[in-house]
Amino acid sequence: MNTKEPATAQVRLDIWLWAARFFKTRSLGKQAVETGKIEIGGQRAKPSRAVRIGDVLNIVRGEERFQIQVLALSEQRGPAAQAQKLYLETETSRAAREAAIAQRRAERTGYQAPLSKPDKRARRLIRALGDIDAL
Repeated sequence: MNTKEPATAQVRLDIWLWAARFFKTRSLGKQAVETGKIEIGGQRAKPSRAVRIGDVLNIVRGEERFQIQVLALSEQRGPAAQAQKLYLETETSRAAREAAIAQRRAERTGYQAPLSKPDKRARRLIRALGDIDAL
């Protein structure tokens, strides 16, 4: 992967997010920026905004929140190992993200999916739960 560091040393935000593998396509990165899920230095940005080395980005992707610092620039998407060298996630961000993952795992530990589809009696009971007076 070629890291691009010319005299201007800047890359479009949506391209950098794609190259750093935060989003699978550039258009998904652009959509995330437009909907306010990406902030640079605490401010909303446009997809065409230039990312520079040293910028601090706040990224919301699904239930995950990242706070990262840009270490290198690239306009090409490469292997995940090289993409991780483009940024550094802060320790507080990593700890908060891992705590949220652990909490989601703990919330679903008691749940066990049914082994088969509900039968006629079970479907009636499920429907009745929506209308308590029907019991």
